[in-house]
Amino acid sequence: MNESGGEFKAKQLLESAQEMIDFVQRACHRGEAAHEVERSLFRKLLAMGYELMELFFALCGDGNVGEQITLGDGRELKRLEQLHERDYLSVFGLFVLSRVVYGTREGQKIEYAPLDARLSLPQSKFSYVLQDWDQSLVVEMPYAKVEATLAKILGLSQSVNSLERINRKMSATVDEFWAAQAVPPAAEEGALLVLSADGKGVPIRREAEGAADQRPAPGASEEEEQKKGKKKMSLVGAAYTVDPYIRSPEQVLDALFREPDESSKPPSRPKPMFKHLRASLLRDARDTMAPSFDEIFGWLAREVRHRNRAGEKPMPFLMDGQESLWNALPRYFPGLQFIEILDLLHVCVYIWAAAHLFYKKNSAQALRFAKERMLRILQGDVQAVIRGLRWKGTYENLSRKRQEELTKICGYLEKNSHRMAYDEYLAAGYPIASGVIEGACRNVVKDRMERSGMRWILDGAHAMLGLRCIHLSGLWDEFRDFRIDRECAKLYPNHSANDDAYHYSRIA
Repeated sequence: MNESGGEFKAKQLLESAQEMIDFVQRACHRGEAAHEVERSLFRKLLAMGYELMELFFALCGDGNVGEQITLGDGRELKRLEQLHERDYLSVFGLFVLSRVVYGTREGQKIEYAPLDARLSLPQSKFSYVLQDWDQSLVVEMPYAKVEATLAKILGLSQSVNSLERINRKMSATVDEFWAAQAVPPAAEEGALLVLSADGKGVPIRREAEGAADQRPAPGASEEEEQKKGKKKMSLVGAAYTVDPYIRSPEQVLDALFREPDESSKPPSRPKPMFKHLRASLLRDARDTMAPSFDEIFGWLAREVRHRNRAGEKPMPFLMDGQESLWNALPRYFPGLQFIEILDLLHVCVYIWAAAHLFYKKNSAQALRFAKERMLRILQGDVQAVIRGLRWKGTYENLSRKRQEELTKICGYLEKNSHRMAYDEYLAAGYPIASGVIEGACRNVVKDRMERSGMRWILDGAHAMLGLRCIHLSGLWDEFRDFRIDRECAKLYPNHSANDDAYHYSRIA
């Protein structure tokens, strides 16, 4: 575009802006509804945005820097005779860019496109802004719903498959992003470094069945659909710092058994700081979870190294009774000392189960029994509670089936009794319930991955979990910028030695 052409285009844009002002004035005089004016203005603004981007690309020219070009690595390339086109789908619409490219000869691989490098164009046709908007929604909503939502807002047509491909492409940078994360400022961290891990099933289907979050076939029940696939366990990890919160056993008991409609509010708790979440669904050739353990516990080990370098922070590690998780600690954290804490809420489940072996559900006797045992456990009398349960099982002459269930309950408590010194934990202000990891399993996995009838391809589910964790950790914008920088560095590693010969700000 020459200078007069640029001036003509700018004049057209100014006229379009004046037309919008005139439109608003006419709408006011006619008494049009605000929502109708708003809708029309938005469409006009999108159209003007398209024209402005069109002007921008025209002003940037075609990337011609001469007949030959020398790359940063010393290679010399020649300008190919034909202009080569590429698509660029922005939030304003689709553009077809015709640009000069360099290589050895026509028909061979394009070695360098100066305009692409100058404008940091993405590898795919989807602009980085559009990718950001797409995936910010995709980590919260099904692909098809995101496609329909943005089509309604922007008037763009994007396929579900395209959204899924971008999701997988973006997820390839997740490990690199976490490895490059800066250490949170020490002055803003809490006094305790709390770690946790848990497993959560994801419904998996056969890879030949279509999109990653495929819905049930028309007329098929959810039960029928679930039978076609199966769940595979994902591993979720959490790390955060928090200040101590000292409580008495009686305060915790009141919180456990407080009626939902009671008006009294619990005292404010210290806020978790820099709460980071990760989830993995990796499998090895034998379909074991070993790669997921490597990813999540390896990442937790990095959090410890970076956020507790001097080892001055006590480190509570909260989990349920899954032995494979506890067995991972010495393997991934050799020589480190944690305060191993069994999640109190899981203990509560077992005590209620014991209560219902002796008393009817929802009865006053069952409630009293559970409260008394939980208080004694919170006070540090775990062994006394176990002995009492075994004695009562014998004294009450339980049926064989109930006796077997009671034996399992007592075995669970016995096996984890060294992780149940709740009186000491409360006095030190340590957390004793894994609400953060339980919430993470719900927010990361269930709320997105287990919607009605939803089934996933393994790779697609792992990609989604990685991005969703970054989003829920409050690091999405940082990840977006990191990923753009990394992709551009890979796409454009060689800048030509004679780039200065071409001034991109000029009117070509």
